[in-house]
Amino acid sequence: MKDHRPPHHDIDLKTIAWHAMEKYGFEPRFPPHVIDDVNAMHERVFSDIQEDTHDLRTLMWSSIDNYDSQDLDQLEYCERKPDGTIRVRVAIADVDSYVHKSSPTDEYAAHNGTSVYTGILTFPMLPERLSYGITSLLQGKDRMAVIIEFAVQPDGSFIPGEVYRALVSNKAKLVYNDIGNWLEGKGPLPEGVRKVAGLEEQLHLQNDAAQLLRKYRRDQGALELDTMEAEVVMENGEAKGLVTVTANPARALIEEFMVAANGTMVTRLGAAGVPMIQRVVKTPRNWAGIILVAATLGETLPEKPDAKALSKFLLKEKVADPLRFPDLSLAVVKLLGPGEYTMLEPGATPTGHFALAVIDYTHATAPNRRYVDIINQRLIKAILTGKPSPYSPSDLSDLAMWLTDREKASKKVKRFMRKSVAAMLLQDSIGKTFDALVTGAADKGTYVRLLVPPAEGRVIKGERGLLVGQKVRVRLVKTDPYNGFIDFECIGREKME
Repeated sequence: MKDHRPPHHDIDLKTIAWHAMEKYGFEPRFPPHVIDDVNAMHERVFSDIQEDTHDLRTLMWSSIDNYDSQDLDQLEYCERKPDGTIRVRVAIADVDSYVHKSSPTDEYAAHNGTSVYTGILTFPMLPERLSYGITSLLQGKDRMAVIIEFAVQPDGSFIPGEVYRALVSNKAKLVYNDIGNWLEGKGPLPEGVRKVAGLEEQLHLQNDAAQLLRKYRRDQGALELDTMEAEVVMENGEAKGLVTVTANPARALIEEFMVAANGTMVTRLGAAGVPMIQRVVKTPRNWAGIILVAATLGETLPEKPDAKALSKFLLKEKVADPLRFPDLSLAVVKLLGPGEYTMLEPGATPTGHFALAVIDYTHATAPNRRYVDIINQRLIKAILTGKPSPYSPSDLSDLAMWLTDREKASKKVKRFMRKSVAAMLLQDSIGKTFDALVTGAADKGTYVRLLVPPAEGRVIKGERGLLVGQKVRVRLVKTDPYNGFIDFECIGREKME
């Protein structure tokens, strides 16, 4: 039977991405009334500054993001105090100042709930004139922002500070890989840093603060996980390969600052006694499964969920077997259960975020990309101006449930597109053999992850007796980019002890 699928170069990944968005309930096209709403907005010129707004444009703000990111949500600035603490300010794009509640743009954003990054196409939550333009904290542009302050103590703990509105200006748009390599001593001082006098010292101070925060959270039981997600390499609008995103100090810096900033936002909302949405990862219901995974690797975990013990086990395995650690991480992530949004009434006991080892956590630092962050922005601005909360507890409960669903759906789209891209890239390799690791072995199927390129697929022949974690040699049998399928035959396996 002939395969009538189009050849490699004729596969339309962009169309596949559009269909994937629709399949999982997103509205991938901005309706005309949303475009009209955004086109009617006027970019603000800040000649007069309101009394409740600080002018912080002279501070050495900078952003760190992916090289192609245009929807810049946050800037960072630090200063060391005489007592040894480091005062951190995080500036968050004031999206609410343009996107008003219940406007056409707001209702569209609430429906999709999040920007979706497929690697082939980006489906922004807000039209590009907003998220890539007038609400983005672009270099050299004056922008309104919500400032979140916290103080990093010498022991790595942080003290939540004030939240207020301010005018800011980004002095340098920096890139994760460039800054990460430089901080690790693996690369030169990036040009964007060299051009701004004093920015090198500023970034070293930010890194110092982030390392203190990270060590403290790790000591509290924060989980070091590496699920080795693949990113699509694009050249001239075409997918040319897959690479894995590796951790580096620049990514860790932003992660630590965002965890502390989000915790500070929860503290401020809690002090005002308003209902809010929190981001939670519940104490794992399947702790028994995690105990079993650890036992297969010769480790004994406590009978009751213990984040510190799990963290210690993961750190040990990361050093002992880095090759298999991504698959161990993924197994633990699945057993922990997904993150979700939940409404918290004033005075109620928070669920906490088991994986981050924090109790008070939300999402408030990426309003160009996530709708829950816009909700939190409106809640805090109502407090700052002495106005009633714009959302009732019932509103927040419904939104939390819907946005949890949208986040799960966005992950499904991204996962499907990674599989489609991998299937397309491997089309010309039918019959070739690869080294791989077994990532799943159950009645529903046996799956492997190639070491190079980082693609996953199903073993349809020779799978009997394979064990999770086993290193195997597989032959590529078939690919189907339209359904995201990659099929292998196992032709060799290592012996498991």
